Amino acid sequence: MRNLESGQRRVMQKWQIFLNLYYKDQAMAFTSEEKQKIKTKIQAFLDRKRPEENIRHKIDLGCDIKGQSVLIYEIRPHPVHPEEKIYPAIAKATFNKSRKVWKIYWQRANMKWEVYPPRPMVDDLDLFFKEVEEDRAGCFYG
Repeated sequence: MRNLESGQRRVMQKWQIFLNLYYKDQAMAFTSEEKQKIKTKIQAFLDRKRPEENIRHKIDLGCDIKGQSVLIYEIRPHPVHPEEKIYPAIAKATFNKSRKVWKIYWQRANMKWEVYPPRPMVDDLDLFFKEVEEDRAGCFYG
């Protein structure tokens, strides 16, 4: 049990290091009030899309705010080391404060983010979540 906990701790530390490095150059875009509104929208999305409680240990959905972006990711066991979790990204929306729009991105197999072709920008975060749910181009969920 002790090894499992330390293994999970190592995975979480690696994930946090990745997120910190990935977003280190992005300025903080949100006030605490804006951040609270975003968290409310994230929670509504997760309430709709998360799998049933009894299978969340096999696959789950998460969402984080980092810098100017909202990142949606899966949470699942590592295929080789099932006691460790992996967090593959699904979609990202980055807020452009001067234009007041969210740019929508999907992640290719080579881990590069690309603008989502059917709808590259939306003016409301709820529309981003709607695009991810509909996934018209098959970019987010394959």
